[in-house]
Amino acid sequence: MQKTLIINDLHATVGTTEILKGLTLTIPPGEIHAVMGPNGSGKSTLANCLMGHPNYTVTSGSVTYGDEDILSKRPDERAKAGLFLAFQYPHEIPGVRVQDFLRTATMAVSEKRISLADFADRMDDCLQLLKMDRSYLTRYLNEGFSGGEKKRMETMQMLMMRPSLAIMDETDSGLDIDALRIVSEGVNSLRGENFSALVITHYQRILSYLNPDKVHILYRGRIVKSGGKELAEELERKGYEMLKSDNEWAG
Repeated sequence: MQKTLIINDLHATVGTTEILKGLTLTIPPGEIHAVMGPNGSGKSTLANCLMGHPNYTVTSGSVTYGDEDILSKRPDERAKAGLFLAFQYPHEIPGVRVQDFLRTATMAVSEKRISLADFADRMDDCLQLLKMDRSYLTRYLNEGFSGGEKKRMETMQMLMMRPSLAIMDETDSGLDIDALRIVSEGVNSLRGENFSALVITHYQRILSYLNPDKVHILYRGRIVKSGGKELAEELERKGYEMLKSDNEWAG
């Protein structure tokens, strides 16, 4: 089912500090949108609000996905509605083996029962695409993993769960060139009319692999400018200092 994400005039706080100050953004089905902005602009706050993190309070505005009010749902209900969050800093979970976690998580969000054989085949395909050895399946989730391995594992979770909307919070952070390319190939393998993504990043380099449909600049809690890939390239050349000197964007 094709769904559009519509964020309208979203305000959110962390503690007593307002971070999002009227953010509006629409992501149609089948599109990848990138959100860029300096530290403290609200990028991770946006990701956490969309997934229902309890430390972030939405004070006004709305978020709908398809015909559903996302803000009224628990985090697990949002996942079942098709949302997936790739963390900036994936957590280690000692004692939980990768294959057990993947099966539990995949079954929890799947609308149809997946046979053991089909599940195993899907895991093998993901391992091959992400160039990961089968030994990862018996390790504890992210325990002892390098930064790049954790990000590949996040991508594998996404490939297994097959969300219709992926929210990627600085997935490119800490990745070397090879890992960045492999993770991007994993994301691109999901592209289609029933998949969309919100890619939060500081850098243009991942966008050269993902080729986003639109790029948005988040500054002081609002989307202040939108455009194509050329907008990310302009930021790469000029840096975020240009936001402070542009009267149109300063707000």
